[in-house]
Amino acid sequence: MINPMSLQGKTILVTGAGRGIGQAIAELAVGLGARVAMLDMQGDAVRAAAGALGADHARAYVGSVTDPAFIQATVEAIVKDFGDLHGLVNNAGITRTAMIHKMTLEQWNEVIAVNLTGVFICLQAVGRYFIQKSKQGVATPGRIVNISSTAGLRGTTGQINYGAAKSGVLGITMSAAQEWARYGVTVNSVAFGTVETEMTEVIRSPRFIETTMARIPLGRISTPAEVAQPVCFLLSDAASYITGQHLSPNGGSHMAS
Repeated sequence: MINPMSLQGKTILVTGAGRGIGQAIAELAVGLGARVAMLDMQGDAVRAAAGALGADHARAYVGSVTDPAFIQATVEAIVKDFGDLHGLVNNAGITRTAMIHKMTLEQWNEVIAVNLTGVFICLQAVGRYFIQKSKQGVATPGRIVNISSTAGLRGTTGQINYGAAKSGVLGITMSAAQEWARYGVTVNSVAFGTVETEMTEVIRSPRFIETTMARIPLGRISTPAEVAQPVCFLLSDAASYITGQHLSPNGGSHMAS
């Protein structure tokens, strides 16, 4: 029986792949048969993560998703290095926590630059390549998965910059899905709930853990490996008729009608 979630022969670009969720997505993608281009600003971390997967399966690319020239050059390098590109996971993200009345413009701009503008820059560069493939007769040129958050679905305290960016990612997803459907490109988002990563250390601390757990009906925090699975599903042929959608693996902490 053919595995519909197989990524055999596919090349996937994962941003923010040096640790946490991005690294877990890269590891699962390789396990499903893909080769991964792992991009991160933290050179030592992403090189180590790629090295652990082996040179035949992964390569590291070091730089910022906020730099259009770097991203365009990286997409071209990936195509040269691997021979093609079939998927993008827009995962890179940062937090700069502050209450609204205390947040500086610098804190606002830093998060918007990485978590929203960076998504646009990567999506645009990869999308251009996918459109080129479509015009050359490739029926299914590629799939894009943008990483959002429940913070973009229901708001969040102390991170208005993060919530605004992640809400914006949903809009980017739907707009790109509408524009690029005619090229056979699918664009979806995955909005995580609370995942065990460095970015959630505060809300998992003794001070906030009771409140955090109280709003998760499944009664537990997810792991990066667990939430990597729906991302790889959306990259696979199992999701061939899904586009412009928001999948939210959040343990029930946010239930949309």
